Amino acid sequence: MSARPPAPESPSPAPPDASSEPLPQRIGKYPVKAKIGEGATSEVFLAHDPFRGEDVAIKRVRRSTMVDAREAHLQRRFFAAEAALAGQLHHPNVVQIRDAVSDDEELPYLVMEYVPGVTLRRFCRADALLPLAQVIEVGFKCAMALNYCWRQGLIHRDVKPANVLAMIDGDRIVDLKISDFGSVFNSGADITQVHRVGSLAYMSPEQLDGDTVDCRADIYSLSAVLYHLIAGRPPFDATEQRAIMYQIFNATPPRLAALREGVPPALADLVERGLAKDRESRPANWDEFAQALSQMASARLVPRGDLQSVLDSERFTLLRAQEFFARFGDVELWEVVHRAKWERHTFGQALYRKGEDGNTFHIITQGKVEVFRDGQLVARLGAGTSVGEMAYLAPNPELRTHSADVLVAEPTTTVSFTPETLAQLSITTMSAFDKAFIGVLVRRLHAAHEALAHPRRIM
Repeated sequence: MSARPPAPESPSPAPPDASSEPLPQRIGKYPVKAKIGEGATSEVFLAHDPFRGEDVAIKRVRRSTMVDAREAHLQRRFFAAEAALAGQLHHPNVVQIRDAVSDDEELPYLVMEYVPGVTLRRFCRADALLPLAQVIEVGFKCAMALNYCWRQGLIHRDVKPANVLAMIDGDRIVDLKISDFGSVFNSGADITQVHRVGSLAYMSPEQLDGDTVDCRADIYSLSAVLYHLIAGRPPFDATEQRAIMYQIFNATPPRLAALREGVPPALADLVERGLAKDRESRPANWDEFAQALSQMASARLVPRGDLQSVLDSERFTLLRAQEFFARFGDVELWEVVHRAKWERHTFGQALYRKGEDGNTFHIITQGKVEVFRDGQLVARLGAGTSVGEMAYLAPNPELRTHSADVLVAEPTTTVSFTPETLAQLSITTMSAFDKAFIGVLVRRLHAAHEALAHPRRIM
């Protein structure tokens, strides 16, 4: 049972369908390029936004669903729920809704960012399963995205493989985005909202029962998705909807360890706890769920295979622990993860030499560096501190010349930026950097005056 129509499976161009309507030349102001997906009640088109100069995806309600008055009313309710989020969601792992048009003269449609790739349905087959390390990474990113939504007062209510878009490089998922907010419960909305919506195979008992839901309903659904990605089958499966409903309320899904070799106990336990009938037995919130997945990634509980590089989840967790990034929100921190240049430095390597012009600054995430002025050691800096920030802060070129040598005292990892790459960041992330730099400078001024025995005075 699915109270909502299934989302289109893939944003890749669909083959021509003789039974469907002709491809529209334009939808509103957007020239249409191709149809890229369709479901029972909607179609998705690849179009071009002439104002932004980029491609977009347009989801338009099918004309056939607007014939029946009751069905049309229901579809407009789902459309209104998603349209209300236009311009509101800004997270690297959430599909942005750019525009919504509900004019009576046109079929209602949504304009969204175009995400080239496939959905997670591709990886739910027993012959196409992801490595467990990738499953953990997928779970972490989805959890962080849904946590962001939860903090906006939103419960997705239709988390399923078809609603997670994956960008791939070969056989590897490099990033993903949560899509389709038509079933969303919005605690800030004034309108009465539809209940008992979702997709049966991934619906929590309380959601299926029409009970009040909170973030733990989405935690159940994501756990069901992860179960499917791990085992190649959903937690509950039957040919009849009534049988699946009975299982959701009464049965225990088969143990993951019995369905796939090498599943670490920590991963199996988290997913199986997430599928608990009683929501009080599930992880209490998204922070707990995401932290558990992050710890698994950091501990490398499963073989990496081809994934030898540091995963985004590890980088995010590493930055979150640094004092410099203490006041960054999750969205801003994800932007740093993706925009920063990550570098490893060996013992004795010079980050800067006296007299060199500076055009980068580094934030130390692991290891230590030493600062020498005229051959004298003047400072030791460790994780969470920055060096070379005058390349960004200096008001004139003369101040961008380094006045000291900065040498690596032990193997060190840094994230680095140039003024040019910083300028590409969002305004909120730039603001977070500015506040962090002010904190760094204040602490250094205080430390310098402490050293001069002036603890109460800053000159």
